[in-house]
Amino acid sequence: MNRELPMFQPPSAGGHGQGDHEPISIAMGGGGLLADSGATAVDGSAAMRRHPDWIRAKLPSGENYHDLKRLLRGLNLNTVCEEAHCPNIGECWDQRTATIMILGDTCTRACGFCNVKTGRPTWFDEDEPRRVADALETLGLEHVVVTSVARDDLPDGGAHVFAETIRQLRDRIPGMGIEVLIPDFNGEEAPLRAVMEAGPDILNHNLETVRRLQKPVRKRARWDRTLGVLERAKVYAAEYGHAAHTKSSLMVGLGETRPELSEAFAALREVDTDILTIGQYLRPSLKHLPVERYYHPDEFAEMKVEALALGFRHVESGPLVRSSYHARDQVPGAELKARRRATVDADGRIVAAAS
Repeated sequence: MNRELPMFQPPSAGGHGQGDHEPISIAMGGGGLLADSGATAVDGSAAMRRHPDWIRAKLPSGENYHDLKRLLRGLNLNTVCEEAHCPNIGECWDQRTATIMILGDTCTRACGFCNVKTGRPTWFDEDEPRRVADALETLGLEHVVVTSVARDDLPDGGAHVFAETIRQLRDRIPGMGIEVLIPDFNGEEAPLRAVMEAGPDILNHNLETVRRLQKPVRKRARWDRTLGVLERAKVYAAEYGHAAHTKSSLMVGLGETRPELSEAFAALREVDTDILTIGQYLRPSLKHLPVERYYHPDEFAEMKVEALALGFRHVESGPLVRSSYHARDQVPGAELKARRRATVDADGRIVAAAS
């Protein structure tokens, strides 16, 4: 069913730019936000549109992008960048940054926002870490993000494959930044210890949404468990003598409120999370949770200021920002080739500015 979604209206004085009340979210069993309201589009017309004008991806281009695309075609690597049709693929690949998925393509969970195939996995390869290192060694990447589907069918959730992949990459490509975006391993200690002992530069585990919406959005994941993973990752890294940053991501537009987002920012800082990314949720299909609201680029800039004031080392906040956006620049101790600011171009995209 097509419906016009509520858009950001600049507040007349103070506040967060929200309405006077928050309707019940569809994700929580409510009806459409504008159902039976007779409301029209923001520009006064009755026309419906799928996304506002600022949700517009830039066509990928650049010498590095085309070079990396050519090289990847000849390798047996599954990149999330392509599988998820990431809107930032051109920019990230042009910076020689990519996100690789290990442990197959079938997830044991069925989160309400995610378009990854779900079911009972049948694929597993103990030699995968070596193959990934073999492939990445030819690509000349400056930074790689290694992620996976959830593998609750494996005794350790696949943690030993993450750990061995990190070790192989360290041995073969010592100058490359390594980030791992991990599942929660059901909150167990040993799998997380195994990953942190291997020494990633960044441990990424996503909170995804506010406390109230955890169950409809994330299914088996838990708010407290995610915060615990992030907190213990930092502790384990210190025990093993590694300088690792922790990182998490939030989607907006699922029916949350700004005070709830502020609570999430504060909760992440309470467990000493270093890096935060904030982006607009976009519905992959009609089978997934609907978009309840589009946030304006100005609101993303406001949230970046708010989060930085809490002490995050690095915040990326924009309509098309995804978990791995500008990941290269977030490695502990890295010399940033371009420092990122919360600037927005005419199409509402976050753009880089060299200092």
